[in-house]
Amino acid sequence: MRILLTNDDGINAPGLEVLEEIARELSDDIWVCAPSEEQSGAGHSLTLNEPVRLRQHGERRFSVSGTPTDSVMMALRKVMPDAPDLILSGVNRGANLGDDITYSGTVSAAIEGALAGIRSIALSQVYSREGMADAVPFDAAREWGTRVITPLLDIPLAERTLINVNFPPIPANAVKGIRPVRQGFHDYSRGSLVEGKDPRGYDYFWFGLHAIEHTLDHGTDLEAIAEGYVAVTPLQLDLTHHQSLGTLADRFAG
Repeated sequence: MRILLTNDDGINAPGLEVLEEIARELSDDIWVCAPSEEQSGAGHSLTLNEPVRLRQHGERRFSVSGTPTDSVMMALRKVMPDAPDLILSGVNRGANLGDDITYSGTVSAAIEGALAGIRSIALSQVYSREGMADAVPFDAAREWGTRVITPLLDIPLAERTLINVNFPPIPANAVKGIRPVRQGFHDYSRGSLVEGKDPRGYDYFWFGLHAIEHTLDHGTDLEAIAEGYVAVTPLQLDLTHHQSLGTLADRFAG
């Protein structure tokens, strides 16, 4: 089985090392193509207004001067001799839960894989304390990674779908299990905006996510993480709200 690894935290991210450990329990045919620098929050963006640079760091290991989407596209179109059987994106430093997935470069790399018809899984390690982003414990992801991925390797998946996995911010031996759940939702009305002045006296603004309220509806990824479970969520790329098509058809009829 040929596996492509990518992320949005960059080629030197600790979470990518963890992902390589997990992947090598599944296969010895591992390829890495990740952004050269951190691209958190890049979403499904594509670099169009400047050239993308490709750099090789060793056998089957490359970085791209662009987004996670760029990295997957370069891997599939330039780097790899044949398409991979599986794309793993992560392990992200921080949660990709609820509607945060729309911002996520980690999830978007898996989206690009799904668009190419390749089984794709995004993996993220939630961390609990503010201010510890550079020291995230990946123990839960490291211990539970293959336990989650292995059952997903041969189950039927619809076209243009992917799997989003989040590991709870607790020791590996405290994880209660794996729970398939739906996407939850946040209350973005209370998201933070930090204002300040730079050394030259100009105003700046910094978006923060720590103040966002979680809505822990039953059966969601947010609830699963809060209760100590690994959250596994199937995502689809069809954003059409099908129930509204009839209403719109009636409104524009005639």
